[in-house]
Amino acid sequence: MPTAAAKHRQTYLRKTIFTLIPIILLTVSIFIGVSNLSTIRDLFIGASGEEANISIDTQAILGPMPRPWRNLAQGGEDKDWRLQPLVAQVKALQPEYIRIDHIYDFFDIVSRGGNGGLQYNWTKMDAVVTDILNTGAKPYIALSYTPSVLAPSGDIVGQPSNWNEYQQVIQRTVEHFSKDRGIENVAYEVWNEPDLFGKWRIGSSKNYLTLYTYASRGAQQAAANGAKTFTFGGPATTGLYKNWITELLDHVSKNNLRLDFLSWHRYARDIDAYRRDFRDIQNWVASFPQFANVEFHITEWGHDSEVDFGYDGIFGAAHTAAVATEMVGQIQRGFVFEIQDGKGPEGKEYWGRWGLFTHKDFGAKVKPRYRALRMIDGIGNQRLPILGKGSWVKGMAARSGDTTTVVLANYDPAGKHNENVPVTFRNVVGSRFVVDQQFLDGRNDRQEVSTTSAELRIVIPMTVNSVASIRLIPLESQVVTPAAEITATSPATP
Repeated sequence: MPTAAAKHRQTYLRKTIFTLIPIILLTVSIFIGVSNLSTIRDLFIGASGEEANISIDTQAILGPMPRPWRNLAQGGEDKDWRLQPLVAQVKALQPEYIRIDHIYDFFDIVSRGGNGGLQYNWTKMDAVVTDILNTGAKPYIALSYTPSVLAPSGDIVGQPSNWNEYQQVIQRTVEHFSKDRGIENVAYEVWNEPDLFGKWRIGSSKNYLTLYTYASRGAQQAAANGAKTFTFGGPATTGLYKNWITELLDHVSKNNLRLDFLSWHRYARDIDAYRRDFRDIQNWVASFPQFANVEFHITEWGHDSEVDFGYDGIFGAAHTAAVATEMVGQIQRGFVFEIQDGKGPEGKEYWGRWGLFTHKDFGAKVKPRYRALRMIDGIGNQRLPILGKGSWVKGMAARSGDTTTVVLANYDPAGKHNENVPVTFRNVVGSRFVVDQQFLDGRNDRQEVSTTSAELRIVIPMTVNSVASIRLIPLESQVVTPAAEITATSPATP
């Protein structure tokens, strides 16, 4: 028979168990309902993520600064869209490539002549390609979709009714731009989001590998006919999928086809999704040593594939800057999507579309994402290592001459996190410097600091979803003896 003390312990235990049951059930339901590990992390870590403590060795040059963000894309917003009114502003971004899709359904290229043979009219597309060249960029042409004269029942994302004629279309496209017009280094990409537009699959009756085979053969014939240097690849899927990549590599290798780059799209608020892509693609390609030199291209990227008002403000700008810094050294090209908004609901200037510019009817005004790209592109041309990035604050560093620049983005999908970020410049040469801080929201701070050490520490106030460029400019060059550090601090804006 239990004693009074034992009864008390049993009663206490029962009460404790009944108290814990709701907590246990809630925890289990969270784990069952949440399949994404990064979401679990956000739920349980939340505001307790790691803050940044940036450290930059100003003398440890890694080589030229890669700029994967210098690539832009325009989607199917308007059949009559022209880049020409925006050439000067786009040129200021120093784009290397500008991607266009919908070429066969928007530009009326392919038709049939009186004898039933294929004929071509390049007038509309030539105008857009000329606009691209006028920005200083090269055209990056997504070979999509099926020309209407080859589209069964008008299905422009269906399989071509005649594969040999489809191959001829690709051949003539490559020949027109890379031979007739003589444009060097045009890029050709097989389709646009084939897993979505047309429901192409790997190894099914509607097989993307068949599509790629005939396109590649057409391009290879154009090369044999004297086309200038170009690049060729795919698959431009809506995400990065292992079977698409590995099966394409295997198929290309076995059939002696052309493949210069692998491409995919990524829309995600979670920056870890981009890092997983970088890790995965490198691991998968490592199993195919014959493709050691293949390039990696994200030919569309942003924080959401659907209309989202973040694209109109600082949220999109911070995401753009943060992801761009993470791309450095991981991929060759990332194509910001997109250049200009399509026309939205009547009277709506800002409606969450993806453009860097508003629609022409509203004056083609620049959005914060455009200004973020301008800011990050102002970084130096000699890449420096950067240590101490945190859960929210990402960045990159570089030198031009004696000036060291660091670009930081405090990106928080929840829109809450402010942070005072310590930035330590190591191995500095000189004792007197100007620290120039420029923020995307218009704040700026310029002050002269001095140090008797080879190390200089400042603190940067990063408000939520802010972007900053910090330049350390020497006022003199001299060898100094390490001693103490100087801290220059500005108060954080709440």
